[in-house]
Amino acid sequence: MTDIPRRAVSRTAKLAALPLGFAGRTVLGMGKRVTGLASDVISAEIQHRTAEQLFSVLGQLKGGAMKFGQALSVFEAALPEEIAAPYRQALTKLQEAAPPLPAATVHKVLAEQLGPDWRDRFVEFDDTPAAAASIGQVHRAVWREPGYGASGAPNTREVAVKIQYPGAGDALLADLKQLSRLGGMFRAIQPGLDVKPLLAELRERITEELDYELEAESQRAFAAAYADDPEIHIPAVVSASPRVLVTEWVEGTPLAEIIREGTEEQRDEAGRLMAILHLSAPQRAGLLHADPHPGNFRLLADGRLGVIDFGAVARMPEGTPEPIGRIAGLALRGDADGVVAGLRAEGFISSTEEIDAQAVLDFLRPMLEPIAADEFRFTRAWLRAEATRLASPRSPAYQLSRQLNLPPSYLLIHRVTLGSIGVLCQLEAKAPYRGILERWLPGFAPSAGQPSAGG
Repeated sequence: MTDIPRRAVSRTAKLAALPLGFAGRTVLGMGKRVTGLASDVISAEIQHRTAEQLFSVLGQLKGGAMKFGQALSVFEAALPEEIAAPYRQALTKLQEAAPPLPAATVHKVLAEQLGPDWRDRFVEFDDTPAAAASIGQVHRAVWREPGYGASGAPNTREVAVKIQYPGAGDALLADLKQLSRLGGMFRAIQPGLDVKPLLAELRERITEELDYELEAESQRAFAAAYADDPEIHIPAVVSASPRVLVTEWVEGTPLAEIIREGTEEQRDEAGRLMAILHLSAPQRAGLLHADPHPGNFRLLADGRLGVIDFGAVARMPEGTPEPIGRIAGLALRGDADGVVAGLRAEGFISSTEEIDAQAVLDFLRPMLEPIAADEFRFTRAWLRAEATRLASPRSPAYQLSRQLNLPPSYLLIHRVTLGSIGVLCQLEAKAPYRGILERWLPGFAPSAGQPSAGG
């Protein structure tokens, strides 16, 4: 495949074939029973085959299908191991690779965006993409800087050149429209996962992600906020146009590789740094990196976390909402009435809904286990247990969750937090998460005279 398939009939046929295949496999699998997240009538074999087909087609289509697959892939850690293991490799491919554009198409986009003399801006340009993702691919190059060095050679720097796929906008919209009809398939892979809010949010952010000049603006803000930071590295923006973005090259070990074969020390450190980025960015940059899949992070040789791809960000000029930290702290201190009052004020509980405050506290406390102690190790087993607790219709947690709302203003924060936790569980990373929250999450640190959140 040399380009995003843009013919509606072709794209629709590929996506429409997914639920048909799933239906056939479900009929064949009726009567088989498994435990964990799977429902009583869907076997592990059905889940495996469905996931295999789903992620294969999403990866081939790029566009919105690819982006949606990437968003889902961070939840891989929540799946039962016997189901997750066979297609974990397919998820990694979604995070790191896609079929490349031919060189002629790449050159055409560069000429349109940088001008017919685009080659003069580079000393070297590698036509083979170094990475490919949902709406664009990245090429490694050497950028020609103004002036010359002492030897007479031009000043240069290594850069990453992100080029948007032709037709990406139309493909994104078409894919998301089709994917909205596939809710049953996603529930087969992870029962309890409601994909509609995720699709609605992705649809809202498409316009922003297609605008590389807007992405450059966000990346510059991040770079300024973390300039000379000893733990987080944001590459500088070199040049930007609507469909081509040139930034400094980041050399490091991709997080997907660390998840796959990194040492315990590397995984723990990567998790600690990701938590710092996630929690500190709204306070430091007024922005939240809203695409926390492993392909967007590198562990650098000097120990810093390199962060790339700022197409999806949440603008939070006031920082993280203070009630998040305050309510979490109240829950850890066992203040059930205070927790319910806080949730009501923010719209998580209806003002007219009668609810058992102690039941709400019992519902929340297991989720807060990672910040109840000085250190915590996220694991796939922990996430699977939580997902099972929340998704089983017979559990008290499931019944209580039906009385809770997710206010629209918290949807993106919620999704990014879940995505980040998914990556931490893939890393199986141990770190002092409570201390990171106490430093960066408004309202969480106890005031004078109060017991600590873990006390």
